[in-house]
Amino acid sequence: GAMAAIKDGEYTATIYTLVRISPCVCVSQSRAALSLLGFCYYHIQDFSSAAECYEQLTQLHPEVEEYKLYYAQSLYKAGAYSEATKASFVLDNPSSHTKMVKLQACIKFCEEDYSGAKLLLQQLPQDDPDYVYNMGCLLYQDGKYEEASKKFMTAMQMLGYVPALSYNIALTYYSMKNYPQAVKYITEIIDRGMREHPELDVGVKTEGFDVHSVGNTLVLHQSALIEAFNLKAAIEYQMKNGKAAQEALTDMPPRSEEELDPVTLHNQALVNMELKPSEGFEKMAFLLQQPSFPRVTFGNLLLLYCKHEYFDLAADVLAENAHLTYKFLSPYMYEFLDALLTCQTAPEEAFRKFEEMNSKLTEQLRKLANSGQTHGSTPSVVSSLCWRTCPNTWSCCGTPWLTSAFSSWSTARVSRGYTTDTHREIHTLAEFTFLFG
Repeated sequence: GAMAAIKDGEYTATIYTLVRISPCVCVSQSRAALSLLGFCYYHIQDFSSAAECYEQLTQLHPEVEEYKLYYAQSLYKAGAYSEATKASFVLDNPSSHTKMVKLQACIKFCEEDYSGAKLLLQQLPQDDPDYVYNMGCLLYQDGKYEEASKKFMTAMQMLGYVPALSYNIALTYYSMKNYPQAVKYITEIIDRGMREHPELDVGVKTEGFDVHSVGNTLVLHQSALIEAFNLKAAIEYQMKNGKAAQEALTDMPPRSEEELDPVTLHNQALVNMELKPSEGFEKMAFLLQQPSFPRVTFGNLLLLYCKHEYFDLAADVLAENAHLTYKFLSPYMYEFLDALLTCQTAPEEAFRKFEEMNSKLTEQLRKLANSGQTHGSTPSVVSSLCWRTCPNTWSCCGTPWLTSAFSSWSTARVSRGYTTDTHREIHTLAEFTFLFG
């Protein structure tokens, strides 16, 4: 009777909702229930809980290779990279070798061990779409944007239209400052998303209607709409179109604040800083306390504190996070902030530091003028909106996102569903492409 009230096409979403609201606590020995629960946890992005389910399944049914794979995958998606690597080596079935290699390559990439990721990728056939896709990601990471774009386009020819691939292509054009081409691909993602998934309520919030959260569903991740709107906002922000940047963020499918990925949370804080500075500072400070956050968060928070003349707060953040200085601040940015903060206690010393910076920049501009290259070559200290900072996709076995956190967004091909044989219930996680954070 209860199931009869559920509309066609909403059974899976209903199950996910029930799992989120009231997870069953009596399934510890039930293979079918544990498998379904792990599958649902994975698809609502509760990767830690999914890992717990699959860990139990690997202990109860060590003969089932899929559970070992899904356990390693869930750990990887939860950001437990060392544990995921260890779990991946348990995959001893020859049929799982390729999946193991792809998963380990994903982990290496997330750990910023790009040479290690490349070595693992080279074990794959060069006509494997995942090889082409992921080589594009590595090329992008290496700053070879045009070559990366070609790889992504080749992967698109092999796989057909994939929103995450289209996003990656847009991202390469953005990085080459070819904004019209980037917007072309972004627009295609948004148009397709609106046409194929009207239930995601694109643009409804901007129009002033009351909206409910669409949640971080698999459909949302596969649509790449969140990434597309963040990149659109980044372009508008770079073009000094503040209102358009705000609208790009409100146009995206609505989610509650606790469901937002770090990129969206950061961008909301930045574009609304003039109207809601306290809220913006709170969001950025929150992000800085998380295990992973957008790379520009650290520098932007410091710059914005200084802009609003909260110099003591900026000094405290800099002192408390010295380990982030070399990782996230350019030498120029650090020198600028150091001089600016010194100005509050030792103006003469600060003046000397600014003079040194001025001399360096003057010399740099002289050299660039002589070589005929001046546009866009000098350092800047403006706040930066962030987007998916790496290609959206890193292919691997399993299901996905983009990092909601960061990563947590995953995309990818289609979920293959799960079997209904309760004697051998393996709820399969779809093959996916990893969206970088």
